Amino acid sequence: MKRPEHILVIRLSAMGDVAMMVPVLKAFTEKYPDVKITLLTRSFFAPMFKELRNVSVFEAEVNGRHKGVSGLKKLSSELLDLKIDAVADLHNVLRSNVLRVFFKLKGLPVKQLDKGRKEKKALTRKENKIFVQLKPTHQRYAEVFEKLGYPINLERVELLPKQKLPEKVRQVTGSGTEKWLGIAPFAQHASKAYPEDLMKKVLQELQKEQNLKIFLFGGGKEETGKLAAWEKDFPNVISVAGKLDFEEELALISNLDAMLSMDSGNGHLAANYGLPVISLWGLTHPYTGFAPFRQPDANFLLPDLQKYPAIPTSIYGKDIPQGYEEVMRSIDPQKVVEKVKEVLG
Repeated sequence: MKRPEHILVIRLSAMGDVAMMVPVLKAFTEKYPDVKITLLTRSFFAPMFKELRNVSVFEAEVNGRHKGVSGLKKLSSELLDLKIDAVADLHNVLRSNVLRVFFKLKGLPVKQLDKGRKEKKALTRKENKIFVQLKPTHQRYAEVFEKLGYPINLERVELLPKQKLPEKVRQVTGSGTEKWLGIAPFAQHASKAYPEDLMKKVLQELQKEQNLKIFLFGGGKEETGKLAAWEKDFPNVISVAGKLDFEEELALISNLDAMLSMDSGNGHLAANYGLPVISLWGLTHPYTGFAPFRQPDANFLLPDLQKYPAIPTSIYGKDIPQGYEEVMRSIDPQKVVEKVKEVLG
């Protein structure tokens, strides 16, 4: 069978899951430079992929003209007009399954992500938990392309290069020779965010470092307000929330010396540039397969698993079992500070 020359890749959300595609698609485009990739995702995510050759982003307007079954049928027609000849579904949700039906009716080969639901259920259940490292999501993505006849070696891929800082970003960062640390203190679910009072203790301790500048990342009105208050409280801290657009934030991230994040998207964004990422984990766990790319186990700071043996209690940290409301408080702020100092050298 002739290998496809123009592959549609589907991954609509969330930011971290989309970001984890970057090293996979970069490995693909480096090995197969003549194959065209059209990526179906949110237009907001497009700046992540601007460095990748032969990758173009097609916006999925799932709350607009592509809403519902009729909208997805229209979307499939628009994509078929681009002369795609195969589909790599890296999302495997209801919307992509509806699209799969339309594409198969047109005779296109469609290969889908194996989410590993059975082993994830075994890892997250309370009784008879099978506590083992599951396959990384990056590898699961790569296997979809292998099914289409394009094996990928993720061990050899070169990560994204440092970007030149736009003038608007330089106005925010200022000049100087300090080490630059990014901190993304929030997450989609509260169970994955380090308690704010403990994060303030981390910032307070890091104030003692003479040669350190800290940039805070977040989004939304509430987070932006909190980070602005922290900026006022700590002299060496700058909040970039609400000051930079996403593409400008990526340029800044690429110039950091390290990132401190939760189990969240910013950790994956930083890892794509080869930065050391210190990640704090709550009810989730690196064993689920969602750890940032090429990060050592030593950079994962975990709760007290003897006190909280049911961790991971879920894949995404949405549900909080009784008695597990304070798991992140078992991560000592001093331990976080020491790891930051170690990584920054």
